[in-house]
Amino acid sequence: MKKQLPALIAAILMTGFIALVMVVTSVNALFNKNSTAVSNSPAVSQNTAASNVASSMEQAQIKQLQDRINEYQQREQQYQQILQTDQAQLQQQQVQLQQASAQMEQFKNFILTLQQRGLISIQNDGSVAITGRP
Repeated sequence: MKKQLPALIAAILMTGFIALVMVVTSVNALFNKNSTAVSNSPAVSQNTAASNVASSMEQAQIKQLQDRINEYQQREQQYQQILQTDQAQLQQQQVQLQQASAQMEQFKNFILTLQQRGLISIQNDGSVAITGRP
C-alpha cells in the first residue's frame, strides 16, 4: 500500500501536466495572430502536387489498361477469324470424307459383284486372282 499511493500521485501529476501542456498549446494556436492560413501552407501545395502526380499516374494506368483491352479485343477477333476458317475447312474435309466413303462403298460393291460372278477370287492372304470365267 505504501508504494501504490506515491505511484498513483505521480500518475495523476503526470497526466495533469500533459493535459495542461495540451491546453496551453491549443490556446496559443487559437489566439496567435502571426500564423499563416492553412490554404497557404507548403503542406497543402505539396498535397496538391502529389494529388496531381497521382492523378496523372492513374490516367497513365487507365490508358495502359485500355490499350491492353484493345489488344485483347484484336486478338479475340483474330481468333474468331481463325475459328471460322478452321470450321470452313472442317466442313470441306467432311464433304471430301463423305465422297471418299461413297467411292469406297461403290468400289466394295464392284469387287463383291466381280467375286459373285466368278471373275475374281480373293485368297485368304488378301491377294486377288483373276479367274476370267463367267
